[in-house]
This record gives sequence, structure tokens and C-alpha cells, in this order.
Amino acid sequence: MNSMMPERKKNSPIEMLILPFYTILNIIVFALKGFKACFYDLWIIIFNSLSYKLDRLYQGTKEESLSSDDIYERTRKIKKPKVYHYSDRKLAKLEEEKALLLQDLQEAGATRSKTPHIYLFTVKEPGTGRIFTSTMPGFSKLDINSFLLNEGYEVYSIKTNSWLDMLNQKTTFLGNRRMSTKDLIFWLTQLSTYIKAGLTLNESIKILTNQIKSNSSRERAFQSISYELTLGEPFSTALEKQGDMFPALLINMIKAAEASGTLIETLDDMADYYTEVDKTRKEMVSAMTYPTIITVFAFVVVGFILIYVVPQFTEIYNDYGAEINSFTLFIIGASAFLKSNIFLIILIILAIILGIIIAYRSVKLFRTYFQILLMHIPVVKNIIIYKELTIFAKTFASLLKNNVFITESMDILSKITNNEIYKAILYRTINNIVKGEKISEAFKDHWAVPDVAYYMIVTGESTGRLADMMQKVSEYYQELHRNIVSNLKAFIEPIMISFLAIVVGGIIIAVIIPMFGIYGTIQ
Repeated sequence: MNSMMPERKKNSPIEMLILPFYTILNIIVFALKGFKACFYDLWIIIFNSLSYKLDRLYQGTKEESLSSDDIYERTRKIKKPKVYHYSDRKLAKLEEEKALLLQDLQEAGATRSKTPHIYLFTVKEPGTGRIFTSTMPGFSKLDINSFLLNEGYEVYSIKTNSWLDMLNQKTTFLGNRRMSTKDLIFWLTQLSTYIKAGLTLNESIKILTNQIKSNSSRERAFQSISYELTLGEPFSTALEKQGDMFPALLINMIKAAEASGTLIETLDDMADYYTEVDKTRKEMVSAMTYPTIITVFAFVVVGFILIYVVPQFTEIYNDYGAEINSFTLFIIGASAFLKSNIFLIILIILAIILGIIIAYRSVKLFRTYFQILLMHIPVVKNIIIYKELTIFAKTFASLLKNNVFITESMDILSKITNNEIYKAILYRTINNIVKGEKISEAFKDHWAVPDVAYYMIVTGESTGRLADMMQKVSEYYQELHRNIVSNLKAFIEPIMISFLAIVVGGIIIAVIIPMFGIYGTIQ
């Protein structure tokens, strides 16, 4: 029966030698085709499609001879307000709840508590007639009712209990999600603009509340701020009651501005401050994005060669009994190990990364030693030191200019950084101030503080112009940080390309060398 089956045609020795190189060539060709399809052909198709649509639009307007008013009406987006309708039964039930609420407001609902509670209310929105339920912090049902009526809502019910306090305290008073730097810049800029235009602070907050209807947690927080302002609380106190939504630095700066009557100037200064902080962060992210992509690409390429290309050469070695050197044996062993344990290796790597992240965030001792390790690595050390000094000096200068007490300033500065080394320096500074010593003593002879920064702080203390000197320190190290980040891009690119070339080239050389022995045997 075996004799009846056709024999499989065996490749010639020359074909066996060419086959792996042909495979590598195909990989390169298909990779280039994929790159061309993604970064050239796709954009050509999109460009042609848009050009065709624009041409059709132009021809249409040319033929119809549309006036400016016609074009405006055709392109204007008209959004019809949705009007809500409810059954008579539901409306009757809501009216009953409203009657009970009015009775409660004349009795227990008017009593104000010493601590805030979470109130669940049901109201009808003016204009659309939408009936919805939401939560809000307050001190009594009467206060909440007065605030909602002032906003134009028709109030049906207001309730509170211990369960509401427990479920909402993390999102209202004790742990609001911190605003991103971008949102904080927008909020400060808009608030300053509205106040400059002649609106009151409370009116400005209400306008900002209407602008963020899509974000329920922010909307509740801004309503809470407006509520506190209605009760006569200071603006800084209203912000402070929102948990960690607003930075401690901003709250203390506004507190100092309220005392000096410079709220608008402080809002503008803080908007500029956070703009610079965001710019520094984006520069760092931009500098690390390209090296990260190159690194991932390098590991993917090396892994692909070891898993799919090297085994083809291994089969040829086995078929022809090639003599293999130790380096090639190492590459073959690494290929076999990687191919059989690739998923386990990926899981182990992910577990290690996740463990490091959790330990870094949760364990202070681990975070401290990890930061010390990073701050002793060349280049990385300077990036971290320049960044921390820039933020420290810029923040300290702003606090001093706004007449915030030194001890409060140091406490705020210790909260704006996650670097344990600089936190320890700031705590030592606070202790020195309490003892009557100079601020500069804590920065003297410390490896994390460059001599230039130390002597500039000393000069500022001795001349009585510490705020101006700290501003110069921040500008100096911000420029150094910007330069080293820019140089990092140009420095890492050739290193990663050289690494990729050496590794890939070494693997190719390792698998090619035994081929010469096979070729000599065939000859």
C-alpha cells in the first residue's frame, strides 16, 4: 500500500539553504507593505474621499447660487429641546411627596446639623420638565430646599439617612476624584474670566456647573460649592469640603487671596502655574513615548525571530547533521524555551510589573528605596532632580508671594510631591524653622540638592528676597529639565537602533554560521 502512495518531492540542498532566507525576505517585504498600507495608502484614500466630497459641495453651491443666509441655515445645527411628559398617576404621587416635604420643612426639616449629611432629592427641571433624582451635601432639608428653589427647580422630596452618608461620603466630602490638570486649568481660566466680566463668584460657579452637565460627580461638587457660597462660607472653605478634588496648594493660595483681596490675580497665577506643570509633564511623556515604542518593537522583532524563524534553521541542521557551535546552540535553546513557555513568560512579566506598581504605591519603604535607585542612574537622576526642584521652587515662590506662612507652605510642598527623599528634606526644613534655624540648612550637603540650588536659596535668605530667588531657581531648573528631555530623545534613538541591530544581527550570524558547514559538505 505504501508503494502505491506518491512519494513527497524532497527539496534540493540549495533550496533548503535558500528557504530560510526567502522566509526572512518575505517577512521584510510584507512588513513594508503593511507600513505602506497604514501610513500611505490609507491617507491617500481618505484625502481623495474628502477631496471628492468638497468638490461635490463646491459644485452644488456653485450651481444653486446659495446666499450666505441659505448656507448658514443649511449648516446650522438645530437642537430641539426634549420635552418630558409623565403620567397623571406619577405626578399625583409626586404632589403627595411635595405636600409631605412642606410639612416636614416646618418641623424637623428646618433643624440644621453640625456636620454635613448627604441628601437625596427629587426635582423637576425648569424648561424641559424633566424629573430626576440626585444627591447633594448639606446641613438641613430647609437649606437644600432653598438652594434648589433658588436654582429654579420644583422640589418634590428631600431625604437623608445613614446609608446615604456611608455610600456617598467617598464621592462627596472625603474622596472626590481629583481634577486633571487640564480640567483645572480650564476651570481656573473660565472662573477668572467670568469674575473679570462683572459676574459674582457664585454666578460664575453656576455657569461652570451648567457647562459640565455630562460629568455627574463634577456637577454635584460644583453644586456643593455654590451651596456653601450661598450659606456665606468662604470660597476656600467650599473647595476644601470637596475632599481631594482640588489641590491643597490651590486651596491655600485662594485662602491667602481672600485675606488680601487678590482673588482674580491668584486665579490667573494658578492657571499659569498649572499650565507650566502640565507642559513639563507633557514634555516628559513625549520624551518617553518614542523610546517605549522602539523598545516594544525591538522585543517583538526579536521574539518573532526566535519563535518562528530560528526553528526553520533548526530543522535544516537536523536534516543535514550540521556541526553547531556553542553560540548557535544557545540561540536554539533560547528559541525552544521561548516557544514552549511564551505565555508563562508573559504572565510572569506582567505579574512582576503589577507587583512593582502595587508595592510602589502602597509600601513607603519600597517606594523610598526604588526612588533612591532611580536617582542614582545616570541621566534618569538628573531628570528626576530637575523636575522635583522645578515644582518645589515654583510652588514655594508662589506661596511666598501670596503671604502664606512658611510652616503652611512646607506642609503644602510635602503634599505636592510623591518623592520620599524630597518629602524628608521638607519635613527637616519645618523642624529647622520651629527651632529657629534657616531654611537652607536642610538643603545643605544633600546629594539630592545641587550646589547651585543650595547657594541660590542661601542668597535669597540673606538678601530677604527668597520668593524672587526661588522663582529664578524654578526657571533655571525648568530650562535644564527641558534641555535634558529634548536631548534624551536624540540620545535614546541611536542606542535602541544599535541594540536592535546588534541583537538581530547576532541571531542571524548565529544561525548562518552552521550553513557554511552544510554548504561545504554538499560541495
